[in-house]
Amino acid sequence: MHYNVTAADHGLPFDPFKAIVSPRPIGWITSVDKDGRVNCSPYSFFNAISDKPHMVCFGSGGRKDALAFAEETGEFTCSFVSWELRDAMNATSAPLPRGENEMEFAGLEAAPSVFVKPPRVKASPAALECKWLQTVPLTSLEGVTSYHLVIGQVVGIYINDDFIKDGIVDTGRMHPVMRGGYDQYFQVGSEQMFKMTRPPGGGNFNERR
Repeated sequence: MHYNVTAADHGLPFDPFKAIVSPRPIGWITSVDKDGRVNCSPYSFFNAISDKPHMVCFGSGGRKDALAFAEETGEFTCSFVSWELRDAMNATSAPLPRGENEMEFAGLEAAPSVFVKPPRVKASPAALECKWLQTVPLTSLEGVTSYHLVIGQVVGIYINDDFIKDGIVDTGRMHPVMRGGYDQYFQVGSEQMFKMTRPPGGGNFNERR
């Protein structure tokens, strides 16, 4: 099939876009407002976008609390979603009233960050502590702005030492959970990971700093 996105003439019961652009990493974003109220929400429109300096972003449909709080206090964290935390992650996606703590709602324990005020999810194997840089309105060809891209610079990183082996983070052993289309998710383990050597001049993982 080949269809016109504007006309949405795919003839399918659901839009297949997110099933094609997948699996997508989940940014479990925690931010706080000026009164110290916590928001913790999962975002699958999330990724790393730079490593010099370290930057990440997430896309928010509308001005949700994660975005509003990050702008208000200038900070947020991204916690890693593992297989063991899948149900808690899903619970934090509930549309709670503004300012109600999703961590408490999902039965999660918060851990204090070192370089920013928003806490991380304590049970998460890894987390990024970020300073908000900017919010970019994502305006469509039709002039509609329904999404915003939130960009942050990573200023601190937490890693559970149990997942560091021979100086390398064993991501596969963390069993990351990623988003698919519809109500589908992916779980990845070490057995699904493989190595490839990039061509000369194409860069490699041996970045000492």
